[in-house]
Amino acid sequence: MATLSTSNINIETPHVQVRPGLKLSEHQTTIVASVLDLFAGRPSLPKLSLWRDDATFSDQFTIATGREKFSAQWYGLRKVFSDIERINHMVQDAGNPMLVDLRTKYVVKGIGMEEMVQSVVAVYLDGEGKIERVEDRWDGKLPEGSISEAFRRLGAATVPKIVSVPKNEEEDARRSN
Repeated sequence: MATLSTSNINIETPHVQVRPGLKLSEHQTTIVASVLDLFAGRPSLPKLSLWRDDATFSDQFTIATGREKFSAQWYGLRKVFSDIERINHMVQDAGNPMLVDLRTKYVVKGIGMEEMVQSVVAVYLDGEGKIERVEDRWDGKLPEGSISEAFRRLGAATVPKIVSVPKNEEEDARRSN
């Protein structure tokens, strides 16, 4: 695996929890911490630089393939939720995919409705150590079926039209996500 530079990435997750006996490399720790930051609504262009241009993010609502689509999903979290609180996380598997149990509380902006989400996050890396796919499997699974997939793809196409992604580091810093 080629070495991917992670020195300019401001990771905000102070410590990645791993199950007893499991070891992560420094690179894996950076990748997991950056993904946890994204789930906490703390995106940045340097964190997203760890992703391939053709990577995919999928969850209950979207299948977002390509930098424009997956980036908008992460930047859009703070537009929808007034509060995002990570309750806990635990890396269960250091393979490919790396598997992270994640419990997060989301508060919907404007109406104050709280939603607790328990998921298994699967992080797939390519041969160069870049993220090629992240799956947020609520209760350990993704929706199945052609109708569900059609709605998830529609969501991925719609979000970039209403959520702007910073064009450069200066604009990114001004947003201070």
